[in-house]
Amino acid sequence: MPGKPLRDVIAPDLDVLFCGINPSLTSAARGHHFARPGNRFWPAIHLAGFTPRRLAPEEDLELLAHGLGVTNLADRPTRTAAELTTEELREGAAALDALVARYRPRVLAVLGVTAYRTGFGRPRAVLGRQDERVGGARTWVVPNPSGLNAHYQLPDLARVYRRLREEP
Repeated sequence: MPGKPLRDVIAPDLDVLFCGINPSLTSAARGHHFARPGNRFWPAIHLAGFTPRRLAPEEDLELLAHGLGVTNLADRPTRTAAELTTEELREGAAALDALVARYRPRVLAVLGVTAYRTGFGRPRAVLGRQDERVGGARTWVVPNPSGLNAHYQLPDLARVYRRLREEP
């Protein structure tokens, strides 16, 4: 998509498409997903068995070789996701629905329950598999891997993310 500060890493028929909330300032500056020091995405997906080794943010395109992809709910880089407006999250949800319908991943994993609740108008959504599908894909809401999310430690993130692999 032209104008995106951080390109989507996506291809048709992926196993799992991870959807972050929005790029950090660091990720936007470096041009790679989850590039902020302290973000636990890369170690979590490795420990969950998605990649044979821990990838670096600069290797984000290698996700495709493992049937994985990554995008964001909102495009605007911010210091924290709390800076995003409801309108940005809702517009992002509509765009994500279209993106998922076009590329048909088996599972969509939204990384953050608050952003999911706001963007998709589901104020009571909880972590886990959702009854509703986005763009036709089975949809999960999983904890955000940001180092700012102290509720989940790395082993917890890996355990939750591992469930995405087991999704039929």
